[in-house]
Amino acid sequence: MSPSHLSGSGSEPSTPVESVDALVAFLREGAKPAERWRVGTEHEKIGLRLGDHQVVPFEGDRGIGALLTRVAELDDWNPVQEGSHTIALAKAGASITLEPGGQLELSGAPLRTIHETCDEFHTHLALMKEASDPLGLVWLGLGINPIYGVDRIPVMPKERYRIMRRYLPTRGALALEMMFATATVQANFDYADEADMVEKVRMATAVSSIVSAVFANSGLSEGKPNGYASKRLHIWQHTDPDRCGLLPMVFEPDFGFRRYVEWAVDVPMFFVMRRGEYHATPGLSFRRFVEEGFGEARATLEDFDRHLTTLFPDVRVKRIIEVRGADAVPPGLTCSLPALWKGLLYDAEARAAAWSLVADAPFEVRDAARADVARRGLEAEHGGVPVLELACELATIARDGLRRIGHAGRRDPDESAFLDPVFEQLELARSPGAVVVDRWEGEWARSVDRLIDYARY
Repeated sequence: MSPSHLSGSGSEPSTPVESVDALVAFLREGAKPAERWRVGTEHEKIGLRLGDHQVVPFEGDRGIGALLTRVAELDDWNPVQEGSHTIALAKAGASITLEPGGQLELSGAPLRTIHETCDEFHTHLALMKEASDPLGLVWLGLGINPIYGVDRIPVMPKERYRIMRRYLPTRGALALEMMFATATVQANFDYADEADMVEKVRMATAVSSIVSAVFANSGLSEGKPNGYASKRLHIWQHTDPDRCGLLPMVFEPDFGFRRYVEWAVDVPMFFVMRRGEYHATPGLSFRRFVEEGFGEARATLEDFDRHLTTLFPDVRVKRIIEVRGADAVPPGLTCSLPALWKGLLYDAEARAAAWSLVADAPFEVRDAARADVARRGLEAEHGGVPVLELACELATIARDGLRRIGHAGRRDPDESAFLDPVFEQLELARSPGAVVVDRWEGEWARSVDRLIDYARY
């Protein structure tokens, strides 16, 4: 459909946007007092069929469409339709969504404690197992599909991804690998005001590569070692320079809501959505959309909120803060990711201590460390300092932060035990992805079944 056919959003709410000021206010209004701060956890998983180890298609009796229908029947999830296909499920502030290569993501509800978010995670895994076992499907906690490349991964029936599939390869050589082959675990956090947002985003961006090293888990792809501890992190470096990576502006003195919005509105949009339909907007920035419209369509806050979800920096600002640098990992480590970040972000003393670890690093050093972490994980360096050493300090800072948050007299119980898997990983002095490669080439004898036993959720 051409843009001239777009005249409104039908049943979708629409709050018109006439200036950048309105977008800045939109982010500012996301602020919450500390007593309302929550943690949301999102984790993706990669599916294989047992027996033949094929990627799970959407169609068929053993496909993802059938699985989503079964999950909805088992636990009263509400199906989300696109055309004739169920492409997501929703329930009580959470959702199960379909990613481009058939990865499934649980976007968890905002919850007060890591105890609650970890319970949510394990309840979800139990449900997925109950639904998947009769279909002969298994879901893996790995940062990249370990067996199949893009050309062997089925396309999912979502229009949003069809548009991205056309556009992103014009921007980055590995964009399709990002879409079809990778999986992540991320966590979402609140901010009290603009100053608090700046402090949290700056610190999180500064230490993001160190956290990525702890969770680097994509060293095996297309059935062989790929030369990386986190191939996923490397792939993101070659997806779209307009919208991915570390953002230099967060380290500049005038960073705040306006600087983030001014960056966001100049990033080309993927699409405009009206009446439930996606319409590609090649080359149109959100700024031009505000100023000129798209045919008869005019920009709304809902459009901007949707546009923010198509920006992929390692630390993303919406009306929450999203930390996005970690690979998907097996269950033992998954609950550690939100715990680590909570200890760093929600305790002021921990934020200051974490920032001090790398406060003086020039941006070029931060960017080089990110690339080195992709290649070597915990064996990388950050400005000449071993990342393993920094990761040990960071984990200790997070543990102390969690203990202060959970001190006697507060409602929140001590959550520091959720970091035990992180300390166990650090004692190995190797990232999860390096361990997988060693075992694949050694004791597992390149057995997919042995890999599944290790990584399955």
